[in-house]
Amino acid sequence: MASVLLSEITVYPVKSLAGISVSSWPVTETGLQYDRKWLLIDQDGQFLSQRRLPSMALIHTAITADELVLSAPGMGHLILPLNPVGGETISSTIWHDQCDARSVSTAADRWLSAFLGQDCRLVYLPDDAIRRVDPDYGNSSDQVAFADGFPFLIISENSLASLNQVMQLELPMSRFRPNLVISGCADYAEDSWREISIGTIGFRLPKPCSRCSVPTIDPLTAKPGKEPLTTLNHIRKWQNKVYFGQNALHNQCGVLTVGDAVTVNSTGEKQPPI
Repeated sequence: MASVLLSEITVYPVKSLAGISVSSWPVTETGLQYDRKWLLIDQDGQFLSQRRLPSMALIHTAITADELVLSAPGMGHLILPLNPVGGETISSTIWHDQCDARSVSTAADRWLSAFLGQDCRLVYLPDDAIRRVDPDYGNSSDQVAFADGFPFLIISENSLASLNQVMQLELPMSRFRPNLVISGCADYAEDSWREISIGTIGFRLPKPCSRCSVPTIDPLTAKPGKEPLTTLNHIRKWQNKVYFGQNALHNQCGVLTVGDAVTVNSTGEKQPPI
């Protein structure tokens, strides 16, 4: 029987921009270090994502020893401090949450606004700001940065292989923007996982991930299409939403490394129950 292993780790420093594939990475209180620490907001403080601005997919991110580097077609590199300090406090809205974020720089705002063709501001979550996970799904100590609601999204390789087979396509995993990809398990095995361990870190999987239009956007061109939502509506729909992947919470900090063993500690009814 094949071993169940962690096969991919991806960090998304700026919410809805391209991610960074890494082989080993620290896990902090809010999830992968620097994951969704930065956020783009409009003039009303509402978060921006590829749902509104598909061209966000074309902005690439890189992390050096002390810098966050953004790049985009036709633009010079935007170099920012990896551990920013100061800045104006700006009330920022992510779905139903209000967060006291801080501005990065007018240079960053100009660079991003110019590329996206939309006035926007780049903000970051300071270390002393705590955004709690929805208490219906997490413990009082669970935190998240600017991810939609949970620190981690987990998808298995074979779930995507099964979906691609039905679609007769070869969509990449990057369409679905998971943090952690698992190999060696059956397709949709993660639907029934409740508690797992990856290396030395324990995870709880309290809620499946409902999908919006972002997976229909080609990350190479920023052009939207119909798949995978058309097929997911046929095979993964429950209570008027479609699901693919599992949200996850971590029990402790540490380090994750590609190749770490995955142990399933407890299972339950499939979520969604389809």
